[in-house]
Amino acid sequence: MEGIVDVDYLVVGAGAMGMAFVDALTAHADVSVAIVDRRHGAGGHWLDAYGFVRLHQASAFYGVASTLLGGGRVQSDGPERGLHERARAAEVTEYYARVLTRLTATGQVVFHSRSEYLGDRRFASLLSGRRFRAPRARVVDAAYLSPDIPALTPPPFAVEDGARVIAVNELVRIRHAPEHFVIVGAGKTATDTCVWLLQNGVPPDRITWVRPRDPWLLNRAVVQPDPAVFLGMAADTMAAAAAAASAEDVFLRMEDAGIMLRIDPTVTPTMAKTPTLATWELDLVRTIEDVLRRGHLRAVGPGRLVFPDGDVRVPADTLVVHCAAEGLKYPGLRPIWTPHAITPQPVRVGFPCFGAALTGYVEATRDRDEEKNRVCRPSPYSNTPADWTTMQVIGGDASLAMTRETDLREWSNATTLNPARIPPDLAGDPSVLAARDRLKQNIAAGRARLAALANVG
Repeated sequence: MEGIVDVDYLVVGAGAMGMAFVDALTAHADVSVAIVDRRHGAGGHWLDAYGFVRLHQASAFYGVASTLLGGGRVQSDGPERGLHERARAAEVTEYYARVLTRLTATGQVVFHSRSEYLGDRRFASLLSGRRFRAPRARVVDAAYLSPDIPALTPPPFAVEDGARVIAVNELVRIRHAPEHFVIVGAGKTATDTCVWLLQNGVPPDRITWVRPRDPWLLNRAVVQPDPAVFLGMAADTMAAAAAAASAEDVFLRMEDAGIMLRIDPTVTPTMAKTPTLATWELDLVRTIEDVLRRGHLRAVGPGRLVFPDGDVRVPADTLVVHCAAEGLKYPGLRPIWTPHAITPQPVRVGFPCFGAALTGYVEATRDRDEEKNRVCRPSPYSNTPADWTTMQVIGGDASLAMTRETDLREWSNATTLNPARIPPDLAGDPSVLAARDRLKQNIAAGRARLAALANVG
């Protein structure tokens, strides 16, 4: 017999987007919510993260609207002195545990951990096997964009007998130093892994990096919770776009402006997921000279790597580190509100927590789905320079729709999740006013050129 869960909302997924949605919704509406998640707690993939991971963005941009992650501090020492703090995995999971405790303490939220959503408002406990149904709940699909991570995804290449292959999570537990490391993957996880090995004394010539595509990376110094810095970066981006002849040219011009980074100055990147990277990290990974750009790795055998165009020999005692999970998902945009479900997605380009929180606020403050979809529009992630231009156009339209609503504009300016917020005490700051004026001068031409490039794509 099914148990009945009598709630207004059934939220599938207690990761960053699910938690941001629930936090904003319950802060502005007297509603009841059940959250279901396969994991034992809140925090999504952070509960399975590799031990040396940190947020690639400032902590203030991540989490839920009501509760600042970290202390809003600027780092006072180390290679990122002057940049805002970035939380480590343990800090992120502890933060979400505290947020969940607070939400459940209100009586509005119940959490069903280790539970599998079955569809049709039904879910089952993975521990007891008991089944439940939330007959009148509105479903919130907060798992729509859940990333694939190496710890939970098999390597996308064959592993022959005798080859040593581990997921990146296992790297912190190895018991002896291998003669050689092979890092497989072109994204942020692989970059983090190379940085960590180099920081821990592994010589660059003992690392081979299998990098099928080179990535464009955002300079972390220009993506900061400082409106003069962030708006200045946006102004420079629009100026670069306005003068560009192609999507690739936009990135080259942003590189000249100090916004974008690439690992190898002689290779033009084709991947534009654009996580942030600090220049000290860039300097480290540039010391790795053995980079294999021979397409996707097909197989790993003892002492060899198999590519479509042939084998590459590596030392017999080589440890291959799998960092090649898909990561970000690209299932396509869908309206956030449909009869089937509410599907939180990014709204302002590249900041999913802000988009999910805004979705929760809009759900709490408006009645008709048509109106909600009008003022809160989804923005995609980008994968290539060409679709980065599309992301900028769609995301720019979504931001304009939001800022035309007085209450959304005021709410957005009160949460640190919004990277474009201008705190009241900085509204008259000359550097902020100058950055805002530069953005106003460049945004029309920049958006027009991006729209043209997106149409060509």
